[in-house]
Formats: sequence, structure tokens, C-alpha cells
Amino acid sequence: MYYLLPGILAMAAIVLASNILVQFLFGQWLTWGAFTYPLAFLVTDLVNFLHGPKAARKVVLAGFAVGLLCSLVGSQIVGEAGPLVTLRIALASGVAFLVAQLLDVTLFDRLRQGTWWRAPLASSLVGSTVDTLLFFSIAFSASLVWIEPGNDVGWANEVLPLLGLGPEVPLWVSLASADWGVKLALAVLALLPFRLLVRRLLGYHRMASQVPPSRGRP
Repeated sequence: MYYLLPGILAMAAIVLASNILVQFLFGQWLTWGAFTYPLAFLVTDLVNFLHGPKAARKVVLAGFAVGLLCSLVGSQIVGEAGPLVTLRIALASGVAFLVAQLLDVTLFDRLRQGTWWRAPLASSLVGSTVDTLLFFSIAFSASLVWIEPGNDVGWANEVLPLLGLGPEVPLWVSLASADWGVKLALAVLALLPFRLLVRRLLGYHRMASQVPPSRGRP
């Protein structure tokens, strides 16, 4: 289990950082958390490549546990508009993370025999899309207000031009679109560190396997 520790720690750090940074805006449509959270797909894919889908799912579950803890802590912190993390936000975050990451693991495993970039790119793109759809619809869609009737999400359903320029849509659709765009861009950019880290880690494992065992004194 020790071999999974780097992946678990990396995933935990990304989830924790994203839960903190999501409180701070970057421009009009994004939070800083939008730039850290997609790195979770990179960690999942690296673990999957090196140790297989079973190990990757364990890392995902560790990240899910950290996310639940963050949601629990956030629900106890009350701001001007109420708890920082509402039931809908917690549910949306947990469902989106778990479904998207497990889907990423499955797709990566099925595509791993192809060209090196196909598995990480396809799994991250599909996982990111599912994550965005699930999170923003569960958290803010007016049609799902029954999840938490006491939580007013009217602000997220204000009708405005898409990203300030396009057709009129609920505000949460613009937020989701901007978030999705960042995830897709980072999925492409992550191919470079994925390639470099895979080469480095595979080289390390080969060197470690060639070191003869210590025989001690005769």
C-alpha cells in the first residue's frame, strides 16, 4: 500500500487546495479552484498507468474522503449568505468527483494499449465534461431545487448573456461553460507533464529493479 502514498497525498492536496481556492474569484466566471481541480485527473491517470485501475480507484476514494471532510468543515462555517458549503454543493461535489474520476479510470484502462496520449487525453476530456455537467446542474439548476428547498439558488438562475456575449441563459450555465473550457485546456496541457513524469518514474522503477539485494556479511 505504501507505493500508493505519493498518489494519495497528491490527490488529497489537490482536493484540499481546490476546496479552499474555490472561495476566491478569478475574473467574472471562474474561481481559482478551477485551475487546481483538473490536476486530479493527471494524478489518477499517472497512478492508473503505473499501477493499474485497482490502485487508481483507491486513490480516487482517498480524494473522495478528503472532499467529504472539506464539505463537512465548510458546512460548519457560516458566512453572510449562510454556510459556505450547502447540502446541494456537498452532494454535487461528491457525486461529480466520484463519477467523473471512476469513469476516467475505466476509460484510461480500456485505451491504455493505444498511442501514449490517447488514454490520458480521452479519459480526462470525458471525465471533465461529466464532472462539469453533474456538479453545476446538481448544485444550481432550478429544476433540482427539491434537493434542498431552503437553499435559494435564484442568483445562479438569473438569465444573462452566455459568458457576457452569447444567447441568454441562466448564470450557472455561463459558470459551467467557463469551468469546462479551463478543464479541457488543462487536459491538453497536462499531456506534457504526464509524458515527462511517466518516463521519469518508469526509469526510476527500472533502476530500482536492477539493484541487487543486500546479502549482508558472510
